[in-house]
Amino acid sequence: MSTLYLVATPIGNLEDISARALRILREVKLIACEDTRHSGKLLSHFDIHTPTTSYFEFNKRKKLDPVLKVLDKGDVALISDAGTPGLNDPGFLLVQAALDAGHIVSPIPGPSAPLAALVSSGLSTDAFLYLGYLPRKSGERVQALQQVVELPYTLIWLETPHRLVESLTDMQQVLGQRQIAVAGELTKMYEEIFRGTILQAIVQFTSHPARGEYTLVVAGAMENDEKWDEAKLTSVLTYELGTGEPLSNIAKDIAKRSGWPRRQVYQRLTDLQAKS
Repeated sequence: MSTLYLVATPIGNLEDISARALRILREVKLIACEDTRHSGKLLSHFDIHTPTTSYFEFNKRKKLDPVLKVLDKGDVALISDAGTPGLNDPGFLLVQAALDAGHIVSPIPGPSAPLAALVSSGLSTDAFLYLGYLPRKSGERVQALQQVVELPYTLIWLETPHRLVESLTDMQQVLGQRQIAVAGELTKMYEEIFRGTILQAIVQFTSHPARGEYTLVVAGAMENDEKWDEAKLTSVLTYELGTGEPLSNIAKDIAKRSGWPRRQVYQRLTDLQAKS
């Protein structure tokens, strides 16, 4: 049977592509691309002239049978716009269909933005949870964050630049004052990796325009199980007061996350409110 190769391509720096990936892309009968125009630049750079076809979210079912027909006759490669195919793209459907048809599915490993951000974040890599893109709407985003608020794993999301500050604000509301790494333009000329608290990230990217797609790596719940010091408690409570949430709700949430007694948290909230 033929082989469907899942070929990882550079997320920025073209030098990150492997020699094996280049060989496979030259040898297969067809390359299924998320965007043929985008991938065409990569293939042209490496002087690869293998036929290509588009395979993306809105034509994945229409293109499935034609790609499988080529796969019946010889090997096919699947690539995304950048990174490892099958993550946040329609690759799963093609992989499943190829396996059902009895073909071999073989990964050609390489660049991956979530993993690159994770290992450079400075946060725990022992156990992590990759969650793809955050929902577009704030209400849905908050619900998604609430589902993972108590998990001990390092959390990884992708986010677009125009929603970055809004998503960070929702994270601050739900997850509290955790450590975060915000990685953008990875492996490119203007690569940046911000490391600090979520609140510090909000300040940073409110005044510093975001560019390109970002990967957000957030500390898990267990990394914050020590009792907060007074400065951290005051900082978080000051922020939470500005959200308009009832004091009782804030006190309950912060007491659970900070290690401070709920009565003391509520008293500090009332004191801060009186001073504002």
